[in-house]
Amino acid sequence: MEKHLFKQYALNDWMNHVIDQLHFYEPTDIQAQVIPDALKGKNIIGQSETGSGKTHAFLIPLLNNLDLDSNTTQVVLTAPTRELAIQIYDEVKKILQFADKEESVRAKLIIGGTDKKRMIDKMKEIPHIIVATPGRLLDLLNENILDVYTANAFVIDETDLMLELGLMNEIDQILTKADPNIQVMVFSATIPEKLQPFLKKYLHAPKYIKIDDRLAPEKMEHRMIPLKHRDRASVIMDISKVIQPYLAIIFTNGKEKANELASELQTKGLNVGLIHGGLAQRERKRVLKEIQNLKYQYIVATDLAARGIDIKGVSHVINAELPKEESFYIHRVGRTARAGMEGTAISLFTEQDLELVKRLEKKGITYTFYDIIKGEWQETKAYNARQNRIKYENETEKQAWQQIRKPKKVKPGYKKKMKYEQQKVKKKIQRKTFKKK
Repeated sequence: MEKHLFKQYALNDWMNHVIDQLHFYEPTDIQAQVIPDALKGKNIIGQSETGSGKTHAFLIPLLNNLDLDSNTTQVVLTAPTRELAIQIYDEVKKILQFADKEESVRAKLIIGGTDKKRMIDKMKEIPHIIVATPGRLLDLLNENILDVYTANAFVIDETDLMLELGLMNEIDQILTKADPNIQVMVFSATIPEKLQPFLKKYLHAPKYIKIDDRLAPEKMEHRMIPLKHRDRASVIMDISKVIQPYLAIIFTNGKEKANELASELQTKGLNVGLIHGGLAQRERKRVLKEIQNLKYQYIVATDLAARGIDIKGVSHVINAELPKEESFYIHRVGRTARAGMEGTAISLFTEQDLELVKRLEKKGITYTFYDIIKGEWQETKAYNARQNRIKYENETEKQAWQQIRKPKKVKPGYKKKMKYEQQKVKKKIQRKTFKKK
């Protein structure tokens, strides 16, 4: 078996065996920077995009450092949504299974939307590892069913989403019940200014790690379609006839818009799933299972699916509505072109979206402009084509005048003659530019 590069971290033999079983050979950027400091118990702020390998960046060192002889809660892992908590818990269980430690190390999943009494019954044995959403965990702490004071490590995953969902108050209350010297690790795609007071309060001398992930994968194409005077459902139906997605997520801004669009598309005959935070837990679980079983080729979703749920195999992202913030666009399109696969992001845009488009272009995203005419893709002029043409004309005009010398002695009709000369020079410049292209 090929030797993995995680050996450099002097991990336990059983953890090295797990890494072999996971088929990890080389740490990702975030893993390479987090693991050494996490093993030493340092506080960490890790800024990295979803899909960068950050879950194992904290799981490997924290599980490696478990005291297997101590019957106490040692690691607390928190996530903003049930789905994300379940994903982390599944990875913990996989590590314990590969290590043959499922009996000796107890991991418990604590999330809302489940039977509380049954959950409490399962807490008779103290869990070594807790994976939780903040609300339900705080409930159990307040009822003295759990104690996190013995924990030596606390992870807050997707912290900016935690902030957006208004869950940082619960996290704050949980940490007041923890040892003041607990190791705190915060992972987030962005570090909003509103997060700073919390970071200063709980993270003493943290190691700040920022992974400058590419803004968008190289294998992703960003297409823009003008909405004009059409309704969004009709344009998306046109798109569905010219693409062959393995799985496409159609993003809207908000639950009401998602419900409305899903209903319109279903009426038009498109088989779509629907996922957003307003669905009951049982319904969300059912839809996710149907997505895994490939029942749908299209899913209408809110930004919850961009951050709070990991949906695999997405080949296309369709923005039925563009978001207002650049970070939301990046999270959405980040659902596709993962793990070296190709992907396409298609966005419907109006005049109001052009400011966002300009800001994203400045960050390095290249857009191509298309429409679907008679059932086929047809490239159209970019939103700024006329603006660029005017700018080019003005620059050429200026260059041409700079090359015309004003005569020392002014004779009648000299202005007309200079203008004629300037036009000749201008055409010459344009011909040279054209040849270069």
